[in-house]
Amino acid sequence: MDTTYVTTPVGRRPMTLAMMLAQRKASALPKGERRNKWKLFRSVCEARRELEVTDRALTVLDALLTFLPEDEMSTGTSLVVFPSNVQLSIRARGMTPATLRRHLAMLVDAGLIARKDSPNGKRYARRGRGGEIDEAFGFNLAPLLARAEEIERLAARIQLDRERLRIAKERVSICRRDIAKLISAAELEDVAGEWAPLYVQFRSVIDSLPRQATLMQVETALRQLEDIRTAIVNQLENHVKAKDLRANESQSERHIQDSDPESHFEIERSRNHDRPAPTVNVEDRKSAEDNPVRPLSLAAVLQACPQVGAYGPGGTIRNWSDLASASSIVRTMLGISNSAFHDAVAAMGAESASIVTACILENAERITSPGGYLRSLTLKARHHSFTPAPMLHALLRSRDTGG
Repeated sequence: MDTTYVTTPVGRRPMTLAMMLAQRKASALPKGERRNKWKLFRSVCEARRELEVTDRALTVLDALLTFLPEDEMSTGTSLVVFPSNVQLSIRARGMTPATLRRHLAMLVDAGLIARKDSPNGKRYARRGRGGEIDEAFGFNLAPLLARAEEIERLAARIQLDRERLRIAKERVSICRRDIAKLISAAELEDVAGEWAPLYVQFRSVIDSLPRQATLMQVETALRQLEDIRTAIVNQLENHVKAKDLRANESQSERHIQDSDPESHFEIERSRNHDRPAPTVNVEDRKSAEDNPVRPLSLAAVLQACPQVGAYGPGGTIRNWSDLASASSIVRTMLGISNSAFHDAVAAMGAESASIVTACILENAERITSPGGYLRSLTLKARHHSFTPAPMLHALLRSRDTGG
């Protein structure tokens, strides 16, 4: 081996403790130590930040490794390479001499190579009578082999952290989607709860994440988002339980009333007697008779507005509840405010508001302000001059005619 003693640099270059330490590590290589140089180089690339080397320095290291005749580095072979500056520059993608010197110094400081200078500073090898190399002067790659186990551990940890980061980011994305859709569903179905504060808390967590977040930052955000999601789910489950309880009580009450027909008749008669007779405008009655309201089928809605299907749960819409979930996403995408949509629900009903939202999505290219358009339709609905049926039928006719 060419690594049995410490050598100092020639010329004006000073000796440093880092250089001495790298040489001592190289000289302490255990017998039988061996690595594939390219596999080890990949580990160095993986751990380059921890090793404090740049990508240009890695280019130089790659070039130095090409001067080793074998792919395997071992303690039984010479690990000193002695290329000229011209040869090294060619294999380092045409790097200039000044840049080469700077990055060679970086590799030395990082403890990945060591200089072994000849008396005059030239790089060469002295061969024996049989042609074998007795001694060589140049760059010693033994420190790289000496640190192989350390470098491989660093690379393995970095790969593991990268995988953990990928999984954590996926879980954050799923959690973001869950929270946004659950809050939208709760607001759409008018479920009592602290939705606004929870949404503000949710946005605060998301907005605080930097673009290049670390593993610790992503995992911290994930724990916070999971807590918010749990709080939302608990409130929704309590609402469902309370609703089921009221339904059971109502069913029990109806059962008791139905078991006594005379009592039921008395209650209904009393209610009808106390309630004032409704007044019906003659023109409104005539309009209702001339234009009877026909229920719109979900199939017709999806045929007229196929784009909304992509926003349903799992990318499909199977029932009116799925359409409501899709419309909550679509309205956000179109820039329709919560208040505008809630006013529409109050004026025309949840199903009609969802149908109108799907129609607006279908005509989005021709509608300058979806929110303002919805508010104008809401105003007409309050005055009983708008239903979504004509809008839907117009879209169906347009599809039939290829318009």
